[in-house]
Amino acid sequence: MDKDLKYEDAIRELQSLTSRLEQGNMDVDSLGEQLKRAKFLIQYCKDKLTKTDEEIKKILETSK
Repeated sequence: MDKDLKYEDAIRELQSLTSRLEQGNMDVDSLGEQLKRAKFLIQYCKDKLTKTDEEIKKILETSK
């Protein structure tokens, strides 16, 4: 799912979902699907940050 999704795009989409939810601009019929999407985006961003952190640590360790 979302193989070409970039971190920045995921954050923007998550911010948009959050904003619509906070403003009450989300209809009840799509609320469940939108919350599932938000959950996916949060996990995607966490995984991306964790992977990047690990890569940075490896680079810094090998440069010592």
